[in-house]
Amino acid sequence: MSSKALQACIVYRQLLKAVRKHVGKENYKKHFVEYVTQEFKKNHDLSDVVSIQQKIKLARDYTLLLNSVHHHKDLLFSYNIAVDRSDEMKRVLGKSAASVGLRLPEPYQS
Repeated sequence: MSSKALQACIVYRQLLKAVRKHVGKENYKKHFVEYVTQEFKKNHDLSDVVSIQQKIKLARDYTLLLNSVHHHKDLLFSYNIAVDRSDEMKRVLGKSAASVGLRLPEPYQS
């Protein structure tokens, strides 16, 4: 396998992993994975090296963007900045109450 093909396989695997992790694996989200697969399959001809390199770079950049956006969102949640955390707080309160054998009062339940 040539180095370009190996590089394309690595980027393809990383992109699929990021899409499955951050977009989801549910059936109604299946078209994201299918689109990525189709794009990589239809561009398997390695004769146009410049175009292939650009597409590999684009796929790598999109993978980085996808991972970074979700990491940034997690940081916002952890720092409690400009994010509605009411659902998360209800879940935490419910777990805390359940750990001592209690239930939350009606106003806190969804």
